[in-house]
Amino acid sequence: MKKNFPLILMVVLIASLAIGPLLLPEGNPAYAQAGRKSAEKQKKNPKASGDPLEQEKQEEKKVDKTVPPASISIGTELVNVEAVIYNKKTGGILQGLKKENFEIYEDGVKQDVENFATPDAPVTMVLLLEYSKLVDLLGSATGGFFEPGRIEILRPAYQFVNSFVQPKDFISIVAYDIRPTPLVDFTDDKGKLMAAINLLIRNNPAFSESNLFDSLKFVLRGGVGDSVVLEDSKTEKTEYAGLYEVNSRTAILLIASGLDTFSKINYDEARKVVENSGVPIYIIGTGNMFLKRYDQQLDPGRGLEMYGIPDRMTLLQAQNTLKTFANSTGGQYFPVTFPGEIPSVMQSISALVRNMYSLGYAPSNTRREGKRRKIQVKIVNLGDTIDPKLLVIQHRQSYVEAKDKK
Repeated sequence: MKKNFPLILMVVLIASLAIGPLLLPEGNPAYAQAGRKSAEKQKKNPKASGDPLEQEKQEEKKVDKTVPPASISIGTELVNVEAVIYNKKTGGILQGLKKENFEIYEDGVKQDVENFATPDAPVTMVLLLEYSKLVDLLGSATGGFFEPGRIEILRPAYQFVNSFVQPKDFISIVAYDIRPTPLVDFTDDKGKLMAAINLLIRNNPAFSESNLFDSLKFVLRGGVGDSVVLEDSKTEKTEYAGLYEVNSRTAILLIASGLDTFSKINYDEARKVVENSGVPIYIIGTGNMFLKRYDQQLDPGRGLEMYGIPDRMTLLQAQNTLKTFANSTGGQYFPVTFPGEIPSVMQSISALVRNMYSLGYAPSNTRREGKRRKIQVKIVNLGDTIDPKLLVIQHRQSYVEAKDKK
């Protein structure tokens, strides 16, 4: 428990910081806390997440009437697809589309679009931050370019809260090292969010481990978090409801190097979790700064290994991991090389998240063999207004169907 003390101590101070001079004036304590919905509200609004694995588990056990299931039965389950359409040449986002402009195909077979929503609703997001001694280690190795390393993680996080968050958005902040720690449960109070960022800026990470895979699973599927860092907690441990439980437009902003040192689940399991979530992951990759400057010194045997610095291949694999998670979920990966890029990156992420079309379909294929199914979205019926070949359609690429037990 002593090793956990610094991070736990940090988050205990959030309440006092919430009324201190560090907070921005935009904070509005009158907003209602909206993270873990009440059982009554959740029962009325179960999220159709399109996660067959989670659905299979629910069918095998008796449903607790006080807690909403993470999915519903196979006969009515919808696969949710968030899609953003933009011009590959100009980068301009295509707006004003209607249901008849979309076609969805699963494994090449056209599906009926049953649900459709235009991008006019607030968003519910998790800001997931790598807050490990590992990033400070990378910072010290650069002789000041990264120093302190965690600031390169927190700089975009600060800008996200300051410039991205709008009224009625519900945001949760989770920091991770050896484990994910919820700092702020889902809230639309900008003051509380900024207090958490300021708290991290003024403190130090407790562990060198960086368990990305476990943390992604936690923010998507939920889990047990320390009550000291969750609001309105009356017990020692409190359930943190993942994004599967949220019935609204959802996304994750992950700010990380992509390194994973000690997770309980492996890469393949993590990929299956993110693919089946239906939640787009937008990623700011921070390892690119270190890689670009020290590329030639990161070969095996060049001397940095003695300081615990990963070699070039490890960092490149971490970047590929981030790209895969972003592309497979319909998000996007932004490798940041210089701090000056962050404002434009945040503008791009904001534009993409604010212009997501929500589509839903019930798969015509009833197979349950645990196989991966490919998803394709097409834009049609545009007339002569734009060449479809110029359009990029950003959406989740696949999911893994449920598997019946023999």
